[in-house]
Amino acid sequence: MKIAIVGKKTETANYVRYIKAMNITPVVTLNMEEVSACDALLLPGGGDITPAFFGEKNHGSRNIDTELDIRQLLAFDLAVKSRQPVLGICKGMQIINVGLGGKIIQDLDPAASKRHSYENGDKYHTSVITCGSWLGRLYGEETCVNSAHHQALGSLGQGLEAVQTCPLDGCIEGIVHKTLPVIGVQWHPERIDRTCSGTDGRKILEYFSSLS
Repeated sequence: MKIAIVGKKTETANYVRYIKAMNITPVVTLNMEEVSACDALLLPGGGDITPAFFGEKNHGSRNIDTELDIRQLLAFDLAVKSRQPVLGICKGMQIINVGLGGKIIQDLDPAASKRHSYENGDKYHTSVITCGSWLGRLYGEETCVNSAHHQALGSLGQGLEAVQTCPLDGCIEGIVHKTLPVIGVQWHPERIDRTCSGTDGRKILEYFSSLS
């Protein structure tokens, strides 16, 4: 099995290790032909999405890479059209939302931002999960997750459902598409510390690989 990671090799080492640890082949690429030749698509974390792509001016977005956004949105569109499984992690989940017409909250209020952004490492917090959802089958009704973001999903894109949220502020931390093999999490299973959190991030990749 091959999983395309649409990103730059200098910024995706954690995702490569994550996939290789499951004896799956990662393909880091910005080439759409290579994306199409893979069995599944992983959209990784990174900076913020260019606000124009969800119809807004910049109100707090930073670390923007418009060319990368274009490539990731193109790859997602190709995957949707071919029903290729897609996993979005952090920014990747936001790409899924924007690709389906959703919005992004560009800058969380200070209290929420403190809960979800990081200083010298990830923030860990409890997250609640919808009973019976794909995440619920993996982790139960709640689990501890690691996050590193100052933005969140706003209105959901067409066909998406929220299946995981932060109980303190309602930030959406997990999604699924109603009919397509598309899933996403706002946290970081590729680098979560199981000893610290009790959460096994490998379960996400195991489930994702089963969608192919």
